[in-house]
Amino acid sequence: MMSIPTDQLSREELSGSALRAFFKLAARWDLSGLQQRTLLGGPPDASYEAWVRGAYEHIDDDVLIRISYLLGIYKALHILLPDSIQADGWIRRPNMAPMFAGNTVLEFLCRGGLSELRDVRSYLDGQDAIT
Repeated sequence: MMSIPTDQLSREELSGSALRAFFKLAARWDLSGLQQRTLLGGPPDASYEAWVRGAYEHIDDDVLIRISYLLGIYKALHILLPDSIQADGWIRRPNMAPMFAGNTVLEFLCRGGLSELRDVRSYLDGQDAIT
C-alpha cells in the first residue's frame, strides 16, 4: 500500500476545503461562472469544471491565495455589516471610495489581479464601518 506524505495530504485537504468555501461564497454573492473563474485567476476549463463537479484536486498557491483574500473580504463584510443581506450585497453596490470610482466592488475585483483582492481586503480591514 502506497502512503501519501503528510504535507501532500494536508495540501489536498486544504484544496478541497478552500474550494468548497469558495463555492459557498460564490452562491451567497450570486456570482456567475465567468465571475467565479475570474476571481479564481482564470483556471483552465477542465480544472474549473472539475472543481464545480466537486473534484477538488490539488490547487496551486495562486488559487489558494485568491480564495483566502475572498474569504477575508467576506468575513470583514459580515463583521462590518452584521445584516447578511447588506453584507453580501455590498460588493454589488456602486462605491464612491476613490479606488472604486463609482464602480461596484465586484467590477473592481473582476479586473482579475491579486492586487485588487488585496486592496479590497486592506480597505475593509481599515474601516470602522462601511455604507
